[in-house]
Amino acid sequence: MTATYPFSAVVGLDDLKLALVLNAVSPRVGGVLVRGEKGTAKSTIVRALAAQLPPVEVPAACRFACDPSAPDPECPDGPHEPGEQAVTRAATLVELPVGASEDRLVGSLDLERALTEGVKAFEPGLLAAAHRGVLYVDEVNLLHDHLVDLLLDAAALGTCYVEREAVSVRHAARFLLVGTMNPEEGELRPQLLDRFGLTVEVRASREPSERAEVVRRRMAHDADPRAFAARWTAQEAELAAGIAAARDRLRAVELPDARLRQIAEVCAAFEVDGLRADLVTANAAVAHAAWRGSRVVTTEDVRVAARLSLPHRRRRDPFDAPGLDERLLEELLARTSEDEHPDDDSDPDTPPPTGDDPTGGPDGDGGQGDGQDEGQGEGGQGHGRADGGRRGDATSGGDTQAADGAPAGEPRGDSRPREASGPHESPAGAEDQEGRIQVAGVAAPYRVPWLKVEGLGDGASGRRSRARTPHGRTTGSRAPHGPLRSLHLTATLVAAAPYQKERGRSAPGLLIRQEDLRETVKEGREGNLVLFVVDASGSMAARRRMTAVKTAVLSLLLDAYQRRDKVGMVTFRGSAAEVALPPTSSVEAGAARLRALPTGGRTPLAAGLARAAEVLRVERMRDPDRRPLLVVVTDGRATSGGDVDRAAALLTGTASVVVDCESGPVRLGLAARLATRLRARLIPLDGMDDLIRDYRRAS
Repeated sequence: MTATYPFSAVVGLDDLKLALVLNAVSPRVGGVLVRGEKGTAKSTIVRALAAQLPPVEVPAACRFACDPSAPDPECPDGPHEPGEQAVTRAATLVELPVGASEDRLVGSLDLERALTEGVKAFEPGLLAAAHRGVLYVDEVNLLHDHLVDLLLDAAALGTCYVEREAVSVRHAARFLLVGTMNPEEGELRPQLLDRFGLTVEVRASREPSERAEVVRRRMAHDADPRAFAARWTAQEAELAAGIAAARDRLRAVELPDARLRQIAEVCAAFEVDGLRADLVTANAAVAHAAWRGSRVVTTEDVRVAARLSLPHRRRRDPFDAPGLDERLLEELLARTSEDEHPDDDSDPDTPPPTGDDPTGGPDGDGGQGDGQDEGQGEGGQGHGRADGGRRGDATSGGDTQAADGAPAGEPRGDSRPREASGPHESPAGAEDQEGRIQVAGVAAPYRVPWLKVEGLGDGASGRRSRARTPHGRTTGSRAPHGPLRSLHLTATLVAAAPYQKERGRSAPGLLIRQEDLRETVKEGREGNLVLFVVDASGSMAARRRMTAVKTAVLSLLLDAYQRRDKVGMVTFRGSAAEVALPPTSSVEAGAARLRALPTGGRTPLAAGLARAAEVLRVERMRDPDRRPLLVVVTDGRATSGGDVDRAAALLTGTASVVVDCESGPVRLGLAARLATRLRARLIPLDGMDDLIRDYRRAS
């Protein structure tokens, strides 16, 4: 078996290393969410940490990894008697695949034993396998919401409850939960973000020497994994011993009331919702004190804990990037700190971990750089900060400014778009006296009517259109196409009953054959591909409507985020159309492109429709089950770009909506004609708020 890449050999990733170690010391911290671009070795370091966790003792015949010294009294394989034979094994690393079912996660009735032996046997799921180990969820943002809810509930309670198919089981499920995600592929809902204890942002380094060191180590590992791992044996043993020692001293760490009040004041000042942030910060501060060998939590422990536990809890708008204003944090800590006399009785045998490098490394190179990331497992090197990135960066939650000069994601007071005003203001998108393009601002988003694709689909689970999904209400049964996924018991019995006599069944009961099996058909909701086609020409800008248009599209993007859609954006202006945002699950990327969208020039409407048809054609080949919804935002004018009727014909059969942006006392009705050509629903931009009542009734 190939040797695991050593944790101590990872270059940089200091915040991530520390967050993982704190969770290894105290599972009460609540897990780690690792956000970062592809190729930043998120998976590599998680697997590396699992190899350093202390081994566990389990009863030989227990499938639920009970602790022999304190067995679970309700263990399904129990009760475990004192002195029962135990075995020692390594802590488990369980990986939850994105396509896992609910049965695979929590466990279910063992159908084979139920049908062949007539017993109600429980088949444990991945939560049982992860008990006292690590549960790793790669691309957690792509996991279905109800599965995320299940595993986060289990992580918070330390217990898994299973009530299904005549099975009622409760078993312990305490594990180190680690989720990784690439924000480009879509965000987690803020409610789910809050359930992760800590978060770390990782980003590839741009420092050539650091990247070269990553490649050097990775090539050495690939050439001879065992020899490479042997070079780091001493550091790995020191790390494992440090984690074990910190676990032993955890209960003896004191959290003074002054530090607890400090934590509460910091969380209140950052206006995080609920009290989970306070609890997580307190547990992380205690774990950090234990890790560095102290018996008392200090302000430094609170600082480290807050940097890791608060950034993702400050998101108010779904388009806000997680981030933390460290200047404000320092001001709060300075204001709430009292004279401290740190405990001088630290364990002399404790390794010298710090908030910057918990592991060290040979020749002191294990922590080079400032929060840098690495790509040993995935071909990249990175830079990460717990505050969501460098201040002023496009992904930062600090001082980032939107295109209209306001902090990204902040409400701007009014809930409706504001028109440009003033006798000397240029229309949105027009050039000023120095020839620079003016970019219209965006007001706070508002609710929009519920737009959906008619019919019944088979696309990815979401919240927009009706679909056949694995999750939802039962609407019928059918013969299975492939492996049986969900048995419809009543339909199976009804299908088998008429043939019992000819099958020679004389004893009580039914003889069931393969052809009798029926699976459950469920109906729920699916997410669609919402493709925006936005008119950014001068005909829109001249009426100073672009702020209103951008706000309307931002509101539709927010709706797409809430309904778990995939989104794309085509814009047209001047002489051509362009794909401003290729179809993606990241509506945040769409909001960012929208805010920076310039306007002006002629109106190539036909080119915009033709480009939209091409985007949809390609997406149908990539994801044929995801149904598209076309949203055209225009006043209907077409001053260049070809035949609109011919371009509209390319979109025949596509569910469409036209948002009519025409305004003024005299209206030509051109957008209404376009809606007729597309067989689309027509929504006037000025009257969108009037449709909110319809939205609420439909929801």
